Amino acid sequence: MTTARTATPSTARAINDRLALNLLLEQGPLTATELRDLTGLSRPTVADLLERLQRTGLVAVIGERGEQRRGPNARVYGLVASRAHIAAFDVRSGGVSLVVADLAGHTLATAEVPVEGDGGPDTAAAITATLLETARGAGVERLHTVAVGAPGLVDPATGRLQSTGKLPGWHAELLAALEELPGTEVILENEVNLAGRAEHRVGAARDRDTFVLLWLGHSVGAAVILDGRLRRGFSGGTGEICFLPVPGTVGLPSADSCEGGFHGLVGSAAVCTLAREHGLPADPAGDAPAAEAAVRAAVDAGDAGGRFLDELAERIAVGAASVCVVLDPGCVVLGGEVGRAGGAGLAGRVERRLARLSPLSTEVRAGTAGGGAVLAGAVLTAGDAVRRDLFGEP
Repeated sequence: MTTARTATPSTARAINDRLALNLLLEQGPLTATELRDLTGLSRPTVADLLERLQRTGLVAVIGERGEQRRGPNARVYGLVASRAHIAAFDVRSGGVSLVVADLAGHTLATAEVPVEGDGGPDTAAAITATLLETARGAGVERLHTVAVGAPGLVDPATGRLQSTGKLPGWHAELLAALEELPGTEVILENEVNLAGRAEHRVGAARDRDTFVLLWLGHSVGAAVILDGRLRRGFSGGTGEICFLPVPGTVGLPSADSCEGGFHGLVGSAAVCTLAREHGLPADPAGDAPAAEAAVRAAVDAGDAGGRFLDELAERIAVGAASVCVVLDPGCVVLGGEVGRAGGAGLAGRVERRLARLSPLSTEVRAGTAGGGAVLAGAVLTAGDAVRRDLFGEP
């Protein structure tokens, strides 16, 4: 017979502190009475934890409330968001976007650093210097955690980045430079996985614990969330569906090229080519912004645009069906530049075609985390790491 263990006083205090801190983070400033109502804790317990959290510098009195009633006003307690600061990176071949934020995830400053070609020997140092300058400009001298979203496989065992394509050398050099920052934890994650976290926490899949984000941009990838957990796979390759062999391509993919895979059907260059075949304008650059512009133009182009979107939806549904019949996620979110540009109209077309390819009921939604989904996911990831440290999160 198993006997249940009773929490020690120190464990109980840690649990109560964490509960209160998360409520202040999620709901904003609260009075002691509101904390008692939300937590179910006694008046002395709430008074004790508030005093304890003020001593740690995590909570402070930020005002008073109760001017409409008799008696003294109630103190209002708030999370001290300046207690720790984080940074987030979206790393692409052509440069980086970065955000500096506080403990609550509020953006304090942003910066863009374009990189020409393959960069140079000082690229990583220049980007790191920009991060520090941006942070100092926002009054931040130390970064607790930096989360980096980058293309490629992130090995779950080593945390190192492995390229699945021809990525510039400065990507790895940037990670090394960031890891040299004193007292700063660096978290590396695949950029589509971060976008999936953003859709789960603040985007189109907030009501879903199981779904797949299909990222449609320069290339194509997927983030797999099952039972509320991000799945990476043995080598970090879960979601590398750009390599998925599908009908309609000129050949088959190989270990070092996804051109013959699903990428060849719905990557940005393929989307631009398809648009031109339907008489729609598409920049010859064939990059993600060009594909996004082509899809946006098609949405407003009448019959010609409709025929293009129909064929694009057919292509997307082929890859989505392959994912759905294996994972049965019940929901697919279309993200990336193409998914964002197509919106609900493209999502509806894909859903109808997917229903003809698979016997499994699958809802298709347009992503709502926006163009900054990778950065949003990186901010969430860095914030989670800080709270594990400061709040004692399990």
